[in-house]
Amino acid sequence: MKNKSYIGVAFIILVFGILFVPKIVSRCENNDVVKGERLDNVGGTGASETSILTLGKVPAFELTNQEGQKISDKSYLGKVYIVEFFFSTCPTICPKMNRNMVDIQNMFFGNPNFGIASISIDPTHDTPQVLKDHAKLIGAKSSNWHFLTGDQQYIFDLANKGFNVYAGKNPKIPGGFEHSGFFALIDKKGNIRCRKDEYGNPIVYYDGIEKSGIEAITKDIKILLNE
Repeated sequence: MKNKSYIGVAFIILVFGILFVPKIVSRCENNDVVKGERLDNVGGTGASETSILTLGKVPAFELTNQEGQKISDKSYLGKVYIVEFFFSTCPTICPKMNRNMVDIQNMFFGNPNFGIASISIDPTHDTPQVLKDHAKLIGAKSSNWHFLTGDQQYIFDLANKGFNVYAGKNPKIPGGFEHSGFFALIDKKGNIRCRKDEYGNPIVYYDGIEKSGIEAITKDIKILLNE
């Protein structure tokens, strides 16, 4: 009886080796041993960190920065950069966006291939001098961080029609303006880039207020800087 048991066990081991060992070897050779749907999504972003979608070209723009210089989308070619819409007197979401943007600046400070474009939706108040003072107040130090102002309708069109993120006047709310808290990520070639959600759909823009959005965009900036 013992001999029959040994034969049975040996047969099972033989079948296992024939069926599964080649697959294991193949996964080792392809560095796929630790890959899988659950492990690929570790970190809570629900997105692949190795494949960042390309959504199309950034809308063309030309505005004036805090130094009185003309800055356009072409000024950023060769750089990975973030675009946001804000205003300096915003009492609600902008202070949080400012703090998060400063944190991102500090993370990539000194890298000449990274930049930020902060576009004011209240250009009547946010003159170049006001924006220069605001930049100093919040701790903006990068020479590639431009605070931009210009014609108000031009900026509203750029936000609403160009980037498809809402910005407009609303006298019924604190500050008199409302806008999204999203950050747009642009690559070195001037393409808007984003990651997928857990269902495979493009998230388009990154949450500029919540920690999860900041973690996601900083990871993707690192990837794009190496492209």
